[in-house]
Amino acid sequence: MLVKTFGSAVYGVEAITITVEVNVSEGQHYYIVGLPDNAVKESLQRIESAIKTNNLYMPRTKLVVNLAPADIKKSGSAFDLPIAVGVLGATEQIKEPERLSKYVIMGELSLDGSINPIKGALPIAIQARKEGFKGLLVPKQNAREAGMVNNLEVFGVEHLNDVIAFFSPDNKLKPIVVNTREEFFDSQYEFEIDFSDVKGQENIKRALEIAAAGGHNAILIGPPGAGKTMLAKRLPTILPPLTLQEALETTKIHSVAGKLPDNATLISKRPFRSPHHTISDVALVGGGGVPQPGEISLAHNGVLFLDELPEFKRTVLEVMRQPMEERRVTISRAKAAIDFPASFMLISSMNPCLCGFYNHPDRACTCPPGAVQKYLNKISGPLLDRIDLHVEVTPVAFNDLSSSKVGETSEVIRKRVMDARDVQALRFKDSPGVFANAHMSSKQLKEICVITTAGQNLLKAAMAKLNLSARAYDRILKVSRTIADLSASQDIRPEHLAEAIQYRSLDREGWAG
Repeated sequence: MLVKTFGSAVYGVEAITITVEVNVSEGQHYYIVGLPDNAVKESLQRIESAIKTNNLYMPRTKLVVNLAPADIKKSGSAFDLPIAVGVLGATEQIKEPERLSKYVIMGELSLDGSINPIKGALPIAIQARKEGFKGLLVPKQNAREAGMVNNLEVFGVEHLNDVIAFFSPDNKLKPIVVNTREEFFDSQYEFEIDFSDVKGQENIKRALEIAAAGGHNAILIGPPGAGKTMLAKRLPTILPPLTLQEALETTKIHSVAGKLPDNATLISKRPFRSPHHTISDVALVGGGGVPQPGEISLAHNGVLFLDELPEFKRTVLEVMRQPMEERRVTISRAKAAIDFPASFMLISSMNPCLCGFYNHPDRACTCPPGAVQKYLNKISGPLLDRIDLHVEVTPVAFNDLSSSKVGETSEVIRKRVMDARDVQALRFKDSPGVFANAHMSSKQLKEICVITTAGQNLLKAAMAKLNLSARAYDRILKVSRTIADLSASQDIRPEHLAEAIQYRSLDREGWAG
């Protein structure tokens, strides 16, 4: 007897519906065809054990399982459940097999028939709704994640017997109900950390406010213990909250990567990813035999923080250059190319030298001559060119540390950032893919960042006196435009340019001695 069930395969951040055809006929041996990987081929062993353990019948005749379309590679253990249901349907152990065509079924089976969680439940649910399926059966741990998709009945199942009971007249399984909007908006502003916790460092807070307002990349340079990491971790608390569309994009990526916790729904806060400097280039940008999103995609719509930037391998840093420009990464394989979104803010930190005390106000640098420049040269010019703000962090004075004065809260700073972003949203409403000043093209830069004669003279004098490199010019204009937006100014005034100029430390010739 031939029975069809439906599963789903995830490629990139999208899903493709897979038809699982199971045929039991005269003959011998079990076969799985349709480009299965080893995990899928091994599923028959898990399925046989689960069926027998629960006193059900496993056919001893010829069993053929076809995963269609047959020219797409199928991977992972999530096909266990649709294949098992197909086997039970083909052997007439399911009472209402005609209902199988209305549901997508996914889950990994244990040997005792219990069902383990899967990756990618959200894109699978989205695709099931798009193709007009009535419902989706997934492991209970993934039910809330998939339940965010409206107009689709989602059932969480814990055991193979639950699935068998579902396809019977006395089914008592109820679809899960998730109030996505309520849960999403209720948790958007719940942060454990706040900018008010930071003592002193007002100039660094201001620089991060500018970075957040314009979507600019930034690098913090300073001695150990000055608070670089602490400040960077608080950046997401002043970024504008995620929109529902951004939250859906971000959640899909984390779902595919298996990074969502059990019983999770939409990600409500902007991600903050901080990989260790021993990370490989594949782990950073994505890839692998079965392409998976890397850290830059997991940081989509959020912040990627690279602590101790010069300690990262040169090859790892260089592979980021193209994704930073295009805000997506394409993983190409012989048979397919998969796009992962990667629109993130890069925040990095570094010591100024090996000993960490170059330019320190109180301690002398012990590095030999030329060591500071050699340390800085670990970061290539093209990568540095993509970082708008170079912020020098100095140690916090004792008077600031011991002060009981409470600084501005993240909420107050976030309000100013959101006002500036609203101005930019209006400015770029007719420019697809451009959402902030940092994303401006060269053509837009000339049209939008027009400066007065006084501003031109100031910028010319600054570039000559500070020996700023040519690449600093565009960056200064972009940052000054953001500073003007924060000041609610339509024009870029000389004081805006003056503040932007001070954030180009590493472009100054002779900065490293």
